[in-house]
Amino acid sequence: MGFAASIVRTRPLQSLIKSSASLRAERFLSRDPLAAQRDIFSDLVLEARETRFGQDYGFHSLTRMPYGDALACFQDRVPIRTYQDFRDDYFQAGGSCGATEGNGLRLDGVTWPGRVRMFCETSGTTAPTKYIPFSGRMFAENRRAALDMISCYLAANSASRVAEGKILYMSGSTDLNDMGDGVCSGDMSALTLRFAPRYLAPFVEPNGHLSALPWEEKLNGMAELLLTDPAIRVISGVPPWIILLLKRCAELGGKPLPDLLPGLELIIHGGTSIKPYWSEFEALFGQQRPNFLELLPSSEAFMAFQRHGESHMRLTPYYGAFFEFVRFEDLDENGRPAPRAHAVTLEQVEIGQRYAVILSTCSGLWRYHIGDTIRFTSLSPHFIEFTGRDRFLDKLEEKVTQGEVERAITDLNADGAWNVREFMVGADVAARRHVWVLAVQGERGDAGEAGKLLDGTLRDLNADYATFRSQGRINAPEVLLAPEGTIYDWSRTVRGKLGGQTKIPHIDPTPDSSMITGLREFASKSEPAMPKAV
Repeated sequence: MGFAASIVRTRPLQSLIKSSASLRAERFLSRDPLAAQRDIFSDLVLEARETRFGQDYGFHSLTRMPYGDALACFQDRVPIRTYQDFRDDYFQAGGSCGATEGNGLRLDGVTWPGRVRMFCETSGTTAPTKYIPFSGRMFAENRRAALDMISCYLAANSASRVAEGKILYMSGSTDLNDMGDGVCSGDMSALTLRFAPRYLAPFVEPNGHLSALPWEEKLNGMAELLLTDPAIRVISGVPPWIILLLKRCAELGGKPLPDLLPGLELIIHGGTSIKPYWSEFEALFGQQRPNFLELLPSSEAFMAFQRHGESHMRLTPYYGAFFEFVRFEDLDENGRPAPRAHAVTLEQVEIGQRYAVILSTCSGLWRYHIGDTIRFTSLSPHFIEFTGRDRFLDKLEEKVTQGEVERAITDLNADGAWNVREFMVGADVAARRHVWVLAVQGERGDAGEAGKLLDGTLRDLNADYATFRSQGRINAPEVLLAPEGTIYDWSRTVRGKLGGQTKIPHIDPTPDSSMITGLREFASKSEPAMPKAV
């Protein structure tokens, strides 16, 4: 145990930490989200008024208007943009932003004051890697959000030992791309770890050497860490990779997880819905499960987290981002809003409505369509549920959402005859049917029966799908059952991506269905059993 860690674990300092956490949690809960959004909007416009973007859209005049008038003018003047729009209009024109050509990224006073020195790399499936501006101020806002989240947890758990232990942070690649002149890019987790305050180093695992190893070696190393270091009390990551880590622990330890990891208190998860994976967490831990907290981070801004004891995440409109929302029904066939699509603010959202999220941020994104969708389940407080990316099954005009697809898998696993560990669904347009590739653990059961259950759930959840199926406009689904590691093997060998913050798309996002076609071919070659249709 290092000196800093041993000091923190003393009783007086632990008491001080918990007292400070309670005060911070009280401040968080007392904040007015609508007032915060008004303040953030006014501050963002004021800060950016001298940038090229601010001059293009008359931000100077907006700073002299009351909030309501300024917002109306802002929405009238500034179109909603995708990443490609920003890249074409500002990022590439802002200097030499041709990062994919190896020229580096230079944004000096283009959409945010000063030079942006960090860029989050996010991999696309239909486009090259995106480089999302990540300002120093946004880094500080994300750190504030993380402190609020953990403070709320500690305030609700007086017996918690999280503050005296370590967190195992399942990062993606920790390599940073040096763009020159003090500018770098990398995975969000790499930026977070590289530039985290040094005083946090004794409390975060794994170390730099282990983080940089290839995925399989890193997975084994993290499992051994969990099994040998009782101070690790928190795991943070994406649900499927957390499950792989826990299963590796069980394999190495040869005992039930609660016996192997008695000090594990909290699992923080995000990036994809946990619902399709919940049955496996239950199987791994039984009745002795640790606490679970969901959060909704993104490369663009921190958006939501769950308080202990609450069933949904709270939208957190306090951290350098101004939110707007476009109704899901107003998105086009590619899941995108029109530049002048009607957008509402937090004051105008409705319970039950699914929205695409539009952000303006302190990193210089303005009315930026981030690609995530949410649904409000309450307005006081603003509870939300993550409903997936705004891509959906629509090749056959059915518009089946990611939430509906994940619900179908959740129900299938609840049946007990199948143990689906990972999956993807896409469309075979020529055959007018959905194609499901299900990676299952153990006995694989009957693919035809699985297809009937998936088909039935989607009929119950989606009226358009039910109508099209009854009319014969969509045929019965094709289901391929494959060994549980198949999709991960495909992701590693074909996509070149596995582990960390990488997510398996549950719905094929490619316009030509090439991803599900490739996965189906890969799975068929690795498994002699042929796919079956209902």
